[in-house]
Amino acid sequence: MQFVTATVFAGASAALVMSAQTGWAQPLEYSVGDIVFEGYVARPEGTPRGTVLIVHDWDGVNDHEIARADALAQSGYVAVAVDLFGRDAVLDGFDDYRRETGALYADRDAFRARIAAAADAVSQLDNTPAQMVITGYCFGGAAALEAARAGMAMAGFVSFHGGLDTPDGQDYSATDAPVLVLHGSADPVSGMADLARLMDALQEADVPHEAQIFGGARHSFTVEGSNDWDADANEKAHAALARFLDQIF
Repeated sequence: MQFVTATVFAGASAALVMSAQTGWAQPLEYSVGDIVFEGYVARPEGTPRGTVLIVHDWDGVNDHEIARADALAQSGYVAVAVDLFGRDAVLDGFDDYRRETGALYADRDAFRARIAAAADAVSQLDNTPAQMVITGYCFGGAAALEAARAGMAMAGFVSFHGGLDTPDGQDYSATDAPVLVLHGSADPVSGMADLARLMDALQEADVPHEAQIFGGARHSFTVEGSNDWDADANEKAHAALARFLDQIF
């Protein structure tokens, strides 16, 4: 599915278009400073159960995140694939992906400001439940955990094969909603030692948490077409997300 052509600014009455996959779809435009960001909103046909934010992998918002938003909308949620790189970011290969992610990992204040701006833009949309869960894939999983450490007002935080390190000077003392980690045991980016440290940090901060580990799954196990694609792990991980959302909403 492509972005629809109507322009929607945060806080404006959203012009909706019919989607074949969901009830309605719309773009979402917002800004931080001089940088304009564009996300994608998928809506269910009936009254939404809650709102789910989806943060993209290191290659930006693409068909993977849009498909996940459509699937969540089919399950009754307002699902928003949010953009943390900017509409004009050049994303043509690994060097570009590393540049964009590396800039945010190096500037955690900017990282948090972009997550917060996306959440604020979503909160201003009409007919969108205020209670939100933030999820993400790879870089997006790290973003969900960044939002948790920032104490953002979310109802839950979910990481799919995300970066699990806790940066120096950060902790989970401000996190007041449950954390779900969905991870492959063979992930070469964040391994089981990283997961153990994260679980210890969440336990120490008295944050409700759960991890589901998929034996043998590598890093990008949810991304169909990637070398790490694992259909069984992908299905089980998204079933775990569905259960988590049922508990929250």
